[in-house]
Order: sequence, then structure tokens, then C-alpha cells
Amino acid sequence: MNYYSLNKQAPKVSFQEAVVQGLAPDKGLYFPESISKLPQSFFDSIENLSNEEIAFEVINQFVGNEIPEKELRQIISETLSFDFPLIKVEENIYSLELFHGPTMAFKDVGARFMSRCLAYFNKGKDLKNTVLVATSGDTGGAVAAGFLDVKGVEVVILYPSGKVSDIQEKQLTTLGQNITALEVDGVFDDCQEMVKKAFLDEDLKFKNLTSANSINIARWLPQMFYFFFAYKELKKENKPLVISCPSGNFGNICAGILAKKLGLPIEHFVASTNINDTVPKFLKTGKYDPKPSKATISNAMDVGNPSNFIRIQELYGNDLENFRNDFSSYSFSDEETKQAILEIYKKSNYIAEPHGAVGFLGLKRELEKYPNSIGIFLETAHPIKFSDSVQEILSVKLSIPEQIESVLDKEKKSSKISNYEDLKAFLLS
Repeated sequence: MNYYSLNKQAPKVSFQEAVVQGLAPDKGLYFPESISKLPQSFFDSIENLSNEEIAFEVINQFVGNEIPEKELRQIISETLSFDFPLIKVEENIYSLELFHGPTMAFKDVGARFMSRCLAYFNKGKDLKNTVLVATSGDTGGAVAAGFLDVKGVEVVILYPSGKVSDIQEKQLTTLGQNITALEVDGVFDDCQEMVKKAFLDEDLKFKNLTSANSINIARWLPQMFYFFFAYKELKKENKPLVISCPSGNFGNICAGILAKKLGLPIEHFVASTNINDTVPKFLKTGKYDPKPSKATISNAMDVGNPSNFIRIQELYGNDLENFRNDFSSYSFSDEETKQAILEIYKKSNYIAEPHGAVGFLGLKRELEKYPNSIGIFLETAHPIKFSDSVQEILSVKLSIPEQIESVLDKEKKSSKISNYEDLKAFLLS
């Protein structure tokens, strides 16, 4: 499988080259040269397959022969070492919980898959890669845990000072070893822009920079897996599926749309956002007009210029009407989010966190158009990671899971930077 840059000004590359480079030399995101539908027989018997068997069939065409089958199956096994339960919240509405991994966030899947691919590519080589990643919340912790102690890999995480939760900050600043955290005076978009600029800096070529944001195909592609897992569980209901993704950088929902292009029977997608509403406005006006991000209680979605949206446009051939047939997007305020958390708890005794609550709101709105469907909203992180908001809204005390308790007493270690020059100086030091 070859990959091309969406800016169309760079050579095509292999899976390995795309993973190692992260971003193309022309600043474009890599995209697979071909997408082949999975055979109908796969969907006919999907309920008889394990999650690991499903994941192998889904990802195999995108990896090609660059990782042998035995090693690829081992990578998948290590990636999927936890559950992805569907929890019934209301009649015909389910929460797909993606937070049962080591850092209690959906990004554990992509981070673990990518780290193991990179470790395989580095095996037997005297080579060091620097993974440079921007985070608005959970990416940092997932990448830190996924790459901890991976041979030949140094990880540098940029996060916006004061704009991630205390637990999220602990997860990305306390591991040490090959993990370094840089606290940026700015917002997530500033962090992301610095990462992109570093990739194109000739002075940093010797650092072998790559990204572990969802701009990297090895972070993005495995996010398809859990859409297939959800279909496997609900296939017996024989109803159309509407899936709502809380959306910030749009990697998750982009992976879901790619899953549909592989033949997964999903009726409609909803990109549910907070007040950072670049995409909902685009669907209304046809004009893509990114704005600086604004802080909300669903901080992992505080993205004003989502990187992966260009991949979604490519999947639909930049045809806006075709796009609207499969895809809706709605924006919700913090107050609406808080009310949703309270409503879900009162009706179902289910504790949602702010991102999942935004997903729930978008799903409820879309199901008005699809009353005979089953709706799924993604719960992307454990509520404990947003305990201040959730406990205040619900007047409950959340118990602390083991994965979180293990980092709470560790010492935060980070370096503060203000601009790209500070980042460059750090990388060169």
C-alpha cells in the first residue's frame, strides 16, 4: 500500500515511510492510495470473529507486506488488551466505552498500535526517532504510556498550560524515562502549529521527527477497529446505526467514515462539537473558516482548525452534497453539556463525562431524523479524568480507578515554552 500527500506536492511513500515521517514534506497529511471494500462474507460472519481477528482483516490492506502477518497479529493483540463495552443508556441508545485501556482514553488504541509499529521498524537498527506530539488532553497521556521505554524512541509532548485537566496533566508529565513534557503558553492550536513547523525545519532533520497525533496514519487507522466491534455486538438488532463522535481534531470520526468506505453498514455519522464549531458552520455555509480555539469543559475538543477534516473531505471527493448525505455536525455550549450529564444520570444512572455528553446531545438531535435506528455515542474518556466538572454537576463522589490512582502522587515534571523558537532550542539542546 502506498500513501500520497493530500497537498499533492510530495512523492508517494510506503506505510513504513508514512509512519516514520508522520507529515509529508509538503505539509500534507498522508492518505491511502486505494481503499478496497471488505468482502460481504466478512460481515456475514463477523459475530463469530474475535476482536483481534476483525482488527487484522480491517487493517491488513493498509499495512500490506511491510509487517509480516505473525508480527502484525502480535501488534494487534497487544493493542487490544482491554474491552470495548456497549452500555445501554436509553431505549435504542448505547454508549460505546473506549476508556478501558491503560490511560482510560480512546487514544490508547492508536498510541499502542503506532508505538509497536515503530518498534518493529526500528528493530535491529541503530536508529533513534523523536516522536513530537501536541495534545489537548488525552493524546499526551496515551502516547506517553504507549511509547514508554520503547527502544530508539524519544517522546516530546506539547500541551497548553492550564487547559488540560489535573489528571490528564499528571499522566503526561510524570513518567520520565524517554518521555518529556513541554508546557506551552497558548492553546492547543499553537501546540499543533509548532509540531507541524518542526517537521519542516531543515535544522531538525537529524532528529528523525515523527508525530503521534492522529495526523499519523498509524495513530489514525486503528481507530476504525471499535466501529466494527460495535457493529458486531448490535448486528442481531437488524436496525440502521447512527453513530455520534465527540469531535475535536476529527480523527475518530474520520476513521469511522473510512470504516464505512470499507463496507461497514453505518447509516449516518454525527460530528458533535463544543463551541469550537468550524465544521458545523462549514456544513451550513459551505465555507471552511477556522478560528482560534476557545476553552470549554470538554477540553480535548478545543480545536479551531481540525487537522483530519481534510481527510474526510478527500473521502467524499470534496463533494459537499455527497458529504451531507452521510454526515451531520452540531455544536453545543458548556451549559447544554452540563444539562446532558445531569439528564443522563437522572434517567439512566449512567455517569457521562463532558465529551461523551456532547456526543449524546448530537445523537439525540440526529435520531429525530432516524427514529427507527439504533444510536451510539462514543464515551472517549473515563469520567474521573474530568472529576471536577462531573462531581460538581452530579453532586457525587467518583471512585478513582487503579490506572489513575497510580499517577496521582507522582511528581509533575515539565518545561515551559512560549513559542517555536523555544521548542527548536529544546530539540537542538
